[in-house]
Amino acid sequence: MKLLRNILAEIDSFFDRDPAARSRLEIVLCYPGFHALMLYRTSHFLWQRHFRLLARWISQIARFLTGIEIHPGATIGKRFFIDHGMGVVIGETASIGDGVTIYHGVTLGGRSAKPGIRHPQLGSNVVVGSGAQLLGPIKIGDGARIGSNAVVVRDVPEDATMVGVPARQVVGEVIDIQHHGKDHAFSAYGTPDDGSRDPRQVAIDKLMKTVEALSRKVEALEKQDESIARTAEEWVEK
Repeated sequence: MKLLRNILAEIDSFFDRDPAARSRLEIVLCYPGFHALMLYRTSHFLWQRHFRLLARWISQIARFLTGIEIHPGATIGKRFFIDHGMGVVIGETASIGDGVTIYHGVTLGGRSAKPGIRHPQLGSNVVVGSGAQLLGPIKIGDGARIGSNAVVVRDVPEDATMVGVPARQVVGEVIDIQHHGKDHAFSAYGTPDDGSRDPRQVAIDKLMKTVEALSRKVEALEKQDESIARTAEEWVEK
């Protein structure tokens, strides 16, 4: 019964974050993210009991069937949602908290061949947009949002939104999860729609405004110099 409740909870988590889902049966039959997750749970169970070859074989079957590669040694929490899923890669020492959403083309990869933790450690309620690359033993705080195609190689604080290559934290409105509820904290593809902006774009906008202001001042000074020159010429002629 506990196993069935856990599976139903996983299915319902897909409902919560995908408005296209119409029934539990549709999710069971048609969602590769769900198929990959169930096969991962099986392979991880075997991995923990040292049936390593069988666990890797099952993970490769999942990869062949779904296009999603999850190493059986990875640790994944409850209500994990992979949307679309094709091209997702999750490394052996990766850790993922509860309520995390990952889109297609995401890599949780390592940058070192040394023993130990080599892959990203994600907190709970993290959203990782399509094509994002999280590399190395970095820590991603609870509620963080990683925008599509971002490349993250450094730790990310809680509730931060990261965009760009290399990823930078956006500036703008901060969502108060306690007051607005977790639904307001969820951003599809990790892309904010709350007025937040890329800090590099903010800096460029400020620079453009400064250049415009300086151009107006230079133009005013040039007109002033022309007026002074004409006045001097008139005084000499007199």
